[in-house]
Amino acid sequence: MKSLIIIPTYNEVDNLRPLLGEIFENLPQTDILIVDDNSPDNTGALADEMAAHDTRVHVLHRAGKLGLGTAYIAGFKYAIDQNYDVAFEMDADFSHDPRYLPNFITAIEHGADLVIGSRYVKGGGTPNWSFLRRFISGGGNIYTRIVLNLPIHDCTAGYRCYRRNVLETIGLDTIVSQGYAFQVELVHRVLKYNFKIVEIPIIFMDRRVGKSKMSRKIFIEGFLSVLRIRLNERKETSQPAHITLQQASTPPTENSGGEVGELPSVAQK
Repeated sequence: MKSLIIIPTYNEVDNLRPLLGEIFENLPQTDILIVDDNSPDNTGALADEMAAHDTRVHVLHRAGKLGLGTAYIAGFKYAIDQNYDVAFEMDADFSHDPRYLPNFITAIEHGADLVIGSRYVKGGGTPNWSFLRRFISGGGNIYTRIVLNLPIHDCTAGYRCYRRNVLETIGLDTIVSQGYAFQVELVHRVLKYNFKIVEIPIIFMDRRVGKSKMSRKIFIEGFLSVLRIRLNERKETSQPAHITLQQASTPPTENSGGEVGELPSVAQK
């Protein structure tokens, strides 16, 4: 399976080299696309240096800080153009542990169209978060699930793996959300087009090095974007796709679009 891991970067020079080392330890045959937004700390230059020494590493330079959503869309289009079978979303700060990468591939091989690394299914967690951060994240997911009627435990998760045909179908050029709302909008569309989503458990840790990019602006944008998605949904004349919730104990099966489920934990390294 030809896979591409898309990693947006902005001031991640201290994380990049060790992160790629751990990725290749866990998924040696994957390619990586670093999408750098002209980082002042020379992350882009380091990415170019690594790409020059490893054909699995590719770099896309952008003029400035253009947002997480547009970075992933650029990466998705690259994955489609280069005929990758699957494309991952992954943060550069080690909050997404590379040891879970084989579990995503296993879920895809069992029939998933989108695999989400979930903090809120059995086996997942956020052990080093403050109470306030857990309250905001958990509350935001509950709000999103209720407003959009989504049977997903972790709607805002950013550790994901998509089949290429999903990315070709959901209309990348019409996605407008940024930040955490971008993840919500993509989940909503994947279900709308009747693809199957599987959640696998991950332990999500705070970034090892650097400063969190979470801000009040991102939080407010996420809140308002969920309402916008809901209002746009009401304007559509077509009926929403039928969704069947699959129990965690049942392995996903082929050709069962429109389902949402969980896979039991796969043995970790």
